[in-house]
Amino acid sequence: MSSLAARASGDSPDVVGRRAEARLVFARGGGATVLTRQHVPYPFHVTRVFRLHPEAPDLASLYLQSASGGLYRSDHLTLAIEARPGARAFVTTQAGTVVHRGGPLPTRQDTRVRVGADAFLAYTPDPLILFPGANLSVATEVEAEPGALALLTEGVACHDPSGGSLPFDRLSMSLRIADPSGRVLVRERSEIDGPAFSDSASPLGGHRAYGTLILLGPVDLLPAPRVLQAEADAVGCLAGASPLPNGAGLGARLLAPDGGRLSAGLDALVRLAFRTLSGCEPARRRK
Repeated sequence: MSSLAARASGDSPDVVGRRAEARLVFARGGGATVLTRQHVPYPFHVTRVFRLHPEAPDLASLYLQSASGGLYRSDHLTLAIEARPGARAFVTTQAGTVVHRGGPLPTRQDTRVRVGADAFLAYTPDPLILFPGANLSVATEVEAEPGALALLTEGVACHDPSGGSLPFDRLSMSLRIADPSGRVLVRERSEIDGPAFSDSASPLGGHRAYGTLILLGPVDLLPAPRVLQAEADAVGCLAGASPLPNGAGLGARLLAPDGGRLSAGLDALVRLAFRTLSGCEPARRRK
């Protein structure tokens, strides 16, 4: 752990966390999708591009990793992913990301996604794991051109490594989906504090993990909401799915008793959606 990361995990009120922005750009070239640009400063790290789908050799798969052991107090990390016209890419993480104890200022994780015309992008990070005292703000912005197909997930679960039931501090999440002209198609925002999340009267009931699946594209090309719900229910999650506003696509919400069950539910939906949008069976991703 770097000295800065170590300081960011402490309780000093004047801590300034890390500021870093990573950028990945996928483009089509030579009959395949290639990673044409990668700017991945610490704590980001990426593997080489893998070809995991023999029936779709043009599809690039990439693992995104963290070199620091998680998100620390007052960090502000940004990830920008672009799939240029005609590109097809699948980006995932190697494991869940731990969010450590925070302070008055939130730890921030921003994601900006741009999907070009006739491109396909799947971005499916493992759930964020909120430790006691974590104060996290997550913001996701998506821009999709005509003909673009996208599969996006996010999820959070709370965990007390001491074996107790201490809650995180606060969680804020926002989503903005727009077209290339800047017209906003979908906008939402939610906030909840940890004690309310974990309380017996929690709006999540007895569930302690929450996830979202977003599918962008023509609704007639997407799985039926009832099919998505059945897939998640089959692995022990409580799910609801419905069309997004302005014909943007489809959204699904999942509640689960814990992070492991949430991951299983999201994986089930990703497999179904991936087959539908990419036209091939998703490869087994070793983690």
